[in-house]
Amino acid sequence: MRRNWWRWGLGVLVVLAIFFPSTAWMHQRITQYKTNYKTPLNPTIMVPGSSASQNRFDSLITQLRQETKVAHSVLKVKVAENGQLSYTGSIRRGDNQPFIVIAFENNHDGYANINKQARWLNVAFKDLVKTYHFNHFSAMGHSNGGLILSLFLEKYFAQTKHVAIDRLMTIATPYNMESNSTTEQTVMLKELIAGRKQLPKQLTVYSVAGTENYSSDGTVPANSVNQGKYVFQNQVAHYTQITVTGDNTTHSDLPQNKQIVLLIRQYLLHENLPAKDRAQNQADTKRRSVTDETGLP
Repeated sequence: MRRNWWRWGLGVLVVLAIFFPSTAWMHQRITQYKTNYKTPLNPTIMVPGSSASQNRFDSLITQLRQETKVAHSVLKVKVAENGQLSYTGSIRRGDNQPFIVIAFENNHDGYANINKQARWLNVAFKDLVKTYHFNHFSAMGHSNGGLILSLFLEKYFAQTKHVAIDRLMTIATPYNMESNSTTEQTVMLKELIAGRKQLPKQLTVYSVAGTENYSSDGTVPANSVNQGKYVFQNQVAHYTQITVTGDNTTHSDLPQNKQIVLLIRQYLLHENLPAKDRAQNQADTKRRSVTDETGLP
């Protein structure tokens, strides 16, 4: 009898010795799979600037639909001050690259309000991920929309687990607000610099400035846009500044600017542009990668 108990106990130990390592290995593989797997759904989230509604990008989206020959579906989300969400439009079944526009009932300008809008963006983002089950996306912000997205990435993005942002494009975003200084920092720029270590490390960022006269787009100073390098450099995988000149480079015209439409197609939608379009875009824009620069102003 004792011999049988001994054999039985040895058998249990052998089973346990195999079971626990196998379970740990299986959990590790499942976690790795969840981390590496990318959902087919890969939306582009667009955030307008101050005083703009959820219809701000209608002209841009019309151009993109015409030029890409793909009928990207459009979902619009409006966030009330109490966090309540209202949806218009829909994501068409089978459309893996829809556009999602997130706007705010309180869309006023100002440092405090932009911070509130970043928090409201987080409310909408969590609901979108829960509803549509995507785990990666790209984003675009015009003017203060770029500030809202940047604050969201620093303060709130990590709250949503197992979701990655691939690319961010900001257009005429005033990182140093209305200041034209290259040495003095506004409260907004100081906050963004202080929180920059929270930015996703694998992110690729394109900061686009438009200039009528190489110093301003008529509203936002080019120097303010360029201060974004002190937020993103050495914190994300790639950071590139792009300056667009020529026609339709005033602040309000930039989202519909033909060169910027091509940039969105190439960098956010990952299209293979025809050679003539690539050549024209290179001629009309100035690019500068500053990922490896160091130092603060």
